[in-house]
Amino acid sequence: MTRDAHRDELGEFLRARRAELSPRAVGLPDSGAPRRVPGLRREEVAQLASISTDYYTRLEQGRIQASAPVLTALARVLHLDDDQHAYLFGLAGKDRTRPRRTARQRVQPPLQRLLDDLTATPAMVVGRRKDILAWNALAAALITDFSGIPEKQRNYVRLLFTDPAMRTLYRDWETVARTCVAQLRMEAAKYPDDPRLAALVGELSVRDPHFRQWWAAHHVTALSVGTKALCHPVAGDLSLDWDTLTASTDPDQQLIIWTAGVGTATHDGLRVLASWAADHAVSKSAPDGAR
Repeated sequence: MTRDAHRDELGEFLRARRAELSPRAVGLPDSGAPRRVPGLRREEVAQLASISTDYYTRLEQGRIQASAPVLTALARVLHLDDDQHAYLFGLAGKDRTRPRRTARQRVQPPLQRLLDDLTATPAMVVGRRKDILAWNALAAALITDFSGIPEKQRNYVRLLFTDPAMRTLYRDWETVARTCVAQLRMEAAKYPDDPRLAALVGELSVRDPHFRQWWAAHHVTALSVGTKALCHPVAGDLSLDWDTLTASTDPDQQLIIWTAGVGTATHDGLRVLASWAADHAVSKSAPDGAR
């Protein structure tokens, strides 16, 4: 992504955020009169950030580059959370730790062995762009047969938006999909020059109106833990806690695991699913895969 393109993205992000805030939310009097645009006006944001309206307008239009103090002030005015704050600075090129290259990713043998040993717990490794790098048999039984997906298309976000079965599997598919789009937005700021990420976004923007709408909203998150409700054709209704562990050998690789408390119906459902996976020879990932 070029510098000009990054400035355009930053402007779109600022516009999207101010559109979500009412004058009352930032301590300004609200006359109650109808507004031509939703949210805050440019001059209101500029006033609260102690900058000129002309400066802020040029910033939204991608014509100038903001300083770190100005970005900090805007983050405060627009009520950005930590993830959004980091995303804003990344778009402005102020994150000095941002990686510049995207080397191929390889799952190391110890991590692959850990996956293989987790016979009672669904687990998989995702890399940049949420590419699916490795998985155990129970994860394949829970979500889909990853081995049947061509390697270059083996991506969790693509799967959510292109496989109709995912909308049935996840009871709250919209929340799951929105979260993934927001996570992908975060990564786009971290790796602005990743051609495969740009291609993925372009493909899904054309194929799915939901993705196109949520991507344009510029929501970002680094959410790495939560609970997902599934309706599985074999295991039935499941309420799975999920957590994310970062690989020590590659901070862009994450081990995602799904668990349930012992004695719960979901725990029993996972045991049923594990037995079914063994009977049907569900495939786990082969070792030494690279992306």
